Amino acid sequence: MYERILVPIDGSNTSLQGLDEAVRLATLTHGRLLLVNIVDQLKYVTGYETFGSYTSDLLPYMQHAGEEILQHGLERAQRAGIPAETMLFTSLADRVCDVVIGQADAWKADLIVIGTHGRHGVGRVLLGSDAEQILRISPVPVLLVRSKHTDSEAQAEPAPAAADVPHRVSIAA
Repeated sequence: MYERILVPIDGSNTSLQGLDEAVRLATLTHGRLLLVNIVDQLKYVTGYETFGSYTSDLLPYMQHAGEEILQHGLERAQRAGIPAETMLFTSLADRVCDVVIGQADAWKADLIVIGTHGRHGVGRVLLGSDAEQILRISPVPVLLVRSKHTDSEAQAEPAPAAADVPHRVSIAA
């Protein structure tokens, strides 16, 4: 069944809830995880900085933060006994969803698991939804794990017990 599970993580509690669900699923299916972090440069460009200062100052900081996020996620998976690997991507021109889908194809993922806020209305329009775009264009099933709390309310540790059922889950093929 789902033996190769790709999990995009950004360090938020919402993405970690998605990771925890992927760990539980991998435990049941004897699967393995690929944890992906995308340094989305366009999210941080204001237009006021010069390209030189941006690439020499901000980009290395963002890459280091992405590596730390992946290391934390890898440790969570390893504590649960799940084999996992990590990949860091730096994207200036590509959308996050395109990077995730491209990696799902390259790695031959059986499933993508994503934590999502489940925003509606104006919040979704203003903030966009990488999860929604991945869901729309993914060639493999996508498991959306709806956040139980806002990032400020959620606890990053410990992972929920294997018997816990996610708050709300959607699967699409």
